Amino acid sequence: MGKRVAVVLAGCGVYDGSEIHESSAVLVHLSREGAEAEVYAPDVDQMHVVDHVRGQPTQEKRNVLVESARIARGNIKDLATLDVKGLDALIIPGGFGVAKNLSTWATQGKNCIVSKEVEDALRAFHAAKKPIGLCCISPVLAAKIFPGCELTVGHDTECEKWPYAKTADTMKELGCKHVNKHVTEVHVDVKNKLVTTSAFMCNAPIHEIYDGIGKMVKEVVRLA
Repeated sequence: MGKRVAVVLAGCGVYDGSEIHESSAVLVHLSREGAEAEVYAPDVDQMHVVDHVRGQPTQEKRNVLVESARIARGNIKDLATLDVKGLDALIIPGGFGVAKNLSTWATQGKNCIVSKEVEDALRAFHAAKKPIGLCCISPVLAAKIFPGCELTVGHDTECEKWPYAKTADTMKELGCKHVNKHVTEVHVDVKNKLVTTSAFMCNAPIHEIYDGIGKMVKEVVRLA
């Protein structure tokens, strides 16, 4: 039997939801590994809606579950219904929605709050010793919840290739060990069964981001 993997989304679109290419890459690579994806999202309003042409917030209101359903082609469940017992692993793609809709990282950084449903899901998989895959900005969720864990968001020195490298410093302030990795590489925290990769934290060609996510998915499925 193929592994059943929960994929938690945060909306639809890089600036206010889940990063669409990362989400798609996760689903494609799960399929390639013979795993079954079960897609979830919280039934809550987005923090805000961003016009992706102008990069500016609008007055519009959107729901995270409804927007995430676009990526899931309608086959999605309310995160409140997630039951770890029937699932083998958890993956959370990146995108600013992770920092805006699944947590308050975008506005509060290391002092953020992770939404209860998301924290409950992460803690349930961790307690059951089931693997968790996180890419792009989503490793900050583990940094907040599992002090002392090992993670990567790419590199910790800011430059044109790594514009969000300061995130690594903030994670270190939370007591985590950050491991520098290239975009096509993953880091595995064996003790906590956490698999992380940088994805769009890096200014890299999209195929390299896709390949890095593929390695993350492969490792998550192997650990499951």
